[in-house]
Amino acid sequence: MRGESKGTWLEELNPAQRAAVTHGDGPLLVVAGAGTGKTKTLAYRVAYLIAHGVDPGRILLLTFTRRAAQEMLERASTIVARGATTTGRVWGGTFHSMAHRLLRLYAPSIGITRDFTVLDQGDAENLIHLIRHEMGLHEKEKRFPRKATCLAIYSRCVNSGEDLKVVLERDFPWCDEWEKELRELFKKYVVRKQDRNVLDYDDLLLYWMALLDAPALAEEIGGRFDHVLVDEYQDTNIVQARILLGMRRTCRNLMVVGDDAQSIYAFRGATVRNMLDFPAQFPGATIVKLEQNYRSVLPILDTANRLIAGASERFAKDLWSERRSPTRPKLVTCKDAAEQDDYVIDAVLRHYEEGVPLRRQAVLFRASHLSDTLEVELARRNIPYHKYGGLRFLEAAHVKDLLAFLRVLENPRDELAWFRILELLDGIGPTTASRIVDHVGQTGGDPRAVRSFGGSAAARAGLADLADVFDDLVPLGPKNPEAQIERIRRFYDPVFERTYENPAARVRDLISLEQIAGGYRSRHQFLADVQLDPPTSTSDLAGAPSLDEDWLVLSTIHSAKGCEWDVVYLIHAADGFLPSDLSTGSQEEIEEERRLVYVALTRAKDRLYITWPLRYYHKWYALGDDHSYAQLCRFFTNDVLETVDDVALAAPEEKDDGGSFYDVEADVRQRMRDMWE
Repeated sequence: MRGESKGTWLEELNPAQRAAVTHGDGPLLVVAGAGTGKTKTLAYRVAYLIAHGVDPGRILLLTFTRRAAQEMLERASTIVARGATTTGRVWGGTFHSMAHRLLRLYAPSIGITRDFTVLDQGDAENLIHLIRHEMGLHEKEKRFPRKATCLAIYSRCVNSGEDLKVVLERDFPWCDEWEKELRELFKKYVVRKQDRNVLDYDDLLLYWMALLDAPALAEEIGGRFDHVLVDEYQDTNIVQARILLGMRRTCRNLMVVGDDAQSIYAFRGATVRNMLDFPAQFPGATIVKLEQNYRSVLPILDTANRLIAGASERFAKDLWSERRSPTRPKLVTCKDAAEQDDYVIDAVLRHYEEGVPLRRQAVLFRASHLSDTLEVELARRNIPYHKYGGLRFLEAAHVKDLLAFLRVLENPRDELAWFRILELLDGIGPTTASRIVDHVGQTGGDPRAVRSFGGSAAARAGLADLADVFDDLVPLGPKNPEAQIERIRRFYDPVFERTYENPAARVRDLISLEQIAGGYRSRHQFLADVQLDPPTSTSDLAGAPSLDEDWLVLSTIHSAKGCEWDVVYLIHAADGFLPSDLSTGSQEEIEEERRLVYVALTRAKDRLYITWPLRYYHKWYALGDDHSYAQLCRFFTNDVLETVDDVALAAPEEKDDGGSFYDVEADVRQRMRDMWE
């Protein structure tokens, strides 16, 4: 162990963290408030288990990103004397990546073969669209839901465990009339995936859960692990909770860490009930609360504590900090959005002059469009910024093209990957591509069979070149994906240059993909990692920024979870925007919006600004001054307002409905008298 004894590094933990790390056997729920060191606690728990004789290969660490698992295991390796070679044997990764790994081992037990490939969201949408078209649903007199909506409905049903009718009535009422057609569409979608030996993201969890429904398999799979550790438990869905129940039928060593106050992903199927009901699901569970915050100054925590105290159901906790500050959060009332933009930018520049880099400051908002006017003003003032969101690295068309070649090599029945490759070639459209896929299937699934397909002269030439690629790669097997990509690019690059605008800028993505592949020994593991936990953009692959690079961060609150900045500006804190008027249809939705505000407040380390405009102008009027008045976000009650300093940039104005923010008549009369004092 690092240091002279095991006790030395345990002394780096506060009492609550130490209680969690040194917990014995049985279920453990760690309620970890924002900024209380949950990553450190999990990393030290892994180290503690290994130090006390637990085989690292019998520890399962489940996180929501691969990077989170890597960070925890790297921290654990600095504690365990035997280093990374020991912690490297821990099964660490996302639920989906672990499902993929287990299914590779147990696939035949549930009727799938080990050479299955995984559809990303775009591929799944395209397959839905293909079946939708085959069913003639695009020809209906009334517009049938689009492919993305169809997949969202399907995924919500799968992840919530609820019937289609219930999901439609509650979450997609505008699609309610299509229940019968959607049910048939989803049935065909499942059959098509099975026929083509492909799984979507939801299937990975469903098939893992199905494995655990068989008592013998559940005992074997669960018996692989002496300890299961789960991060961000508040963000798990019903299926993931059932997986954990199945994994721990005989061995009850389960540690889950999370914060019910930060459960904000119901739109993805996550439910805070998993965390709130954990003590009932695992009787005798020990509960440890982490309340010492290492991120924020005490005045910010006072505001956050009072705001979340209004929640109807929660694990009661009060965050505290040894970081003191005389500066309280500021609640800034602005005349309109333009004044809000000016205030935020002026504050950003003021803190920048005080020594706070732009990238240590963040502007947060409920929905992406709420930063539109701010972005215009930032551009006008030549202030650089990065906005979190937008196109993910693997959603870029040229990156998906390149991966399609590897997917076909891995699983020649992957219909969507074939379509993506074949439609790059001259003389091949959807109909011809479908015939080629059938032809390959009839010849035993060997991709080299494209050479023997007929077709037009243009098509035959392209297929011959494609067959040359497969001639080179099929005999090599699944090893060395970097070399495979290099060979594919010799064929693909000329096609790529003809197909896409500005290829010089795009080629960087292909180079990055090839570099990533260099870290893998097998093709299927490379495909699994980049599809199940992809980099958000090529910037994820770069090193740390140089000293000259700086930018202001703009982010939705959802994207900001897990991050922290020295200065945070929460803008548009007005009812209808925060909470969103689209998310106030039930008490559960309102409670999640409250938690969303809590997440925003607890991103701030030193300074916090909450801004809201009094007036919103309606841009769709070409002339005139049509506007509506806003009200402050309902979660900032009088109790919460006692912890902030009010800043009023403009005198409140009379409301259109005859009400007023203050007595205009009395104010004018007093001003007339004051002129003669």
